Amino acid sequence: MGVQTAEMTASAPADTAARFVAARLKATALPDFPGDVPADLETGYASQEAAIGLWPDELVGWKVGRIADALHNKYGQARLAGPIFRRSVWTANGEAVEFPVFAGGFAAVEAEFVFRIGVDAPADKTEWTTEEVAELVGALHVGIETAGSPLATINDLGPTVVVSDFGNNAGLILGPSVDDWRARLDDLTCETFVDGVSVGRGGAASLPGGPLGALKFLARHCALRGRPLKAGQLISTGAATGIHDVVAGQSGRVEFAGCGDIACVAVTAQAHTEDTKNVRTA
Repeated sequence: MGVQTAEMTASAPADTAARFVAARLKATALPDFPGDVPADLETGYASQEAAIGLWPDELVGWKVGRIADALHNKYGQARLAGPIFRRSVWTANGEAVEFPVFAGGFAAVEAEFVFRIGVDAPADKTEWTTEEVAELVGALHVGIETAGSPLATINDLGPTVVVSDFGNNAGLILGPSVDDWRARLDDLTCETFVDGVSVGRGGAASLPGGPLGALKFLARHCALRGRPLKAGQLISTGAATGIHDVVAGQSGRVEFAGCGDIACVAVTAQAHTEDTKNVRTA
């Protein structure tokens, strides 16, 4: 076995990021994880940061996901985060919103409660109370996260792999805002359907600590990364009814009780040919 130098170790997250970005831009599946599976979340986030720098779009928000209870001690975290980009945010308008999925990769729909940040968070603030993060919120929306990756086994390989590929995010469908959200938050419920069949029920209370618990995690996480939350950013707070796999051609719908319905349909992703010329493929 060859000797692994510090330079080789440092380049591994960048190489992984380049391969994931190239696969996403070309809309091609990856048969295996592109490199060595990250041993810890720090290495996974190093890949994520490198990929954010390569991705030809503006970061406009973050998704928060859960780490399985059995893995909390191993990784020292209960949640993880990934970026959301402008061109992958769609507004629900009463019609079924088309969203792209990677043929041979992973795709899912997730019912979400989505905060729109109203004010910039202090850049150096890393400790937050629930009451303090609530003051950052400008509005609460309902929505659907369109989870997705060129790697079909992304969830099977664990949270460090999920983190390394944009947190397994491929987009966000933004629904209407929720009136009087602070008073109603604990009582908000939803049900998800795939091809007309109910696949999960839940609500804001299904998330440990609720949506504000997710925002509390993210405010600290982003500050520590030198990316404090900014006014206007959209924060998808976690899968309220579970993660529901889909493939191209399948439809999804989430009924948010008292807040409206959001419908969507998965379509095969197409290559971003104009964006791939400057991205390394290996």
